[in-house]
Amino acid sequence: MDERIAAGVDLGGTKILSIAATADGRVLGEDRCPTDAAEGPDAVIGRIVASLRRAIDAAGATPESIIGAGISTPGPCDPSRGLVLDAPNLPGWKNVELARIVRAQLGTPTVLEHDAAAACYGECRYGAGIGKRHVVYATLGTGVGGGIVIDGKIYGGASGVAGEIGHMIIEPEGPHCNCGGRGCVEAFASGVAIGREADASIADGRMPLLAELADGGPATAELVLRAAEEGEREARRILERAGHYLGLGLAGVLNSFNPELLILGGGLVNLGSYYIEPAVETMRERALEQVLDGLTVTNAQLGGRAGALGAVALMVDAAD
Repeated sequence: MDERIAAGVDLGGTKILSIAATADGRVLGEDRCPTDAAEGPDAVIGRIVASLRRAIDAAGATPESIIGAGISTPGPCDPSRGLVLDAPNLPGWKNVELARIVRAQLGTPTVLEHDAAAACYGECRYGAGIGKRHVVYATLGTGVGGGIVIDGKIYGGASGVAGEIGHMIIEPEGPHCNCGGRGCVEAFASGVAIGREADASIADGRMPLLAELADGGPATAELVLRAAEEGEREARRILERAGHYLGLGLAGVLNSFNPELLILGGGLVNLGSYYIEPAVETMRERALEQVLDGLTVTNAQLGGRAGALGAVALMVDAAD
């Protein structure tokens, strides 16, 4: 067993999760706190460092005694420079030298990676992808993201932003997406997209049960699932349609990268047979036969810790 300790932090738009774990993935200390992103980068970075210190302390360690800290961050980033280029859910985060600042404040070596890529790497090292070297990870939630591991290493592309599964264009004249484009997978298959279509159906009077469940508030994917489970056909149609479009995107990713393993993670995995099954069915109908031969599809195992554990693994690798 490798008893060396590294820290990892998963920075999100609403929460910060920090862990201290052994090099073989055993979590020894953990801390969660709100991001309070509206206060700006300096305040958020202060909370990141404080959260890391609490997780390290809970593990019975000190910043001086650990290998270092890895950071999982949302939005486009440049891992080679430790730079957050643009995090849409974090106001004011443009070209923030996050790794350098955390390194200076925490006093320990620090590395940085995109959150979906870090989650993919965490699953490969400690979760569903152990022993696999060619892996695609799709994270399905408010948005749709992804990470890619090729020959055991994260594939970041020429500028570090590879793996944006959610922004593959599958319908050129489709709905507008948060990225500024149109017809992206995310615009059809994300939690936001499901809620948007459900709200439109409520307004048209086609979903009385969901309207009752929402009680005047916005529809969510979870509420659409409840309505589907209680027999509302329009709710089931919305989920199946979203799954179909997700499957189109996944087929394109599989044809491009030919992985041995596809990992599905994020909250929308809980939509199960109404969403995941249509997605996998469409994917298998549209992907190349040679790509599907030997492919395994599985759910993520690490839950909300995937990004932070991936950051730990990356820090361990950097120290070796």
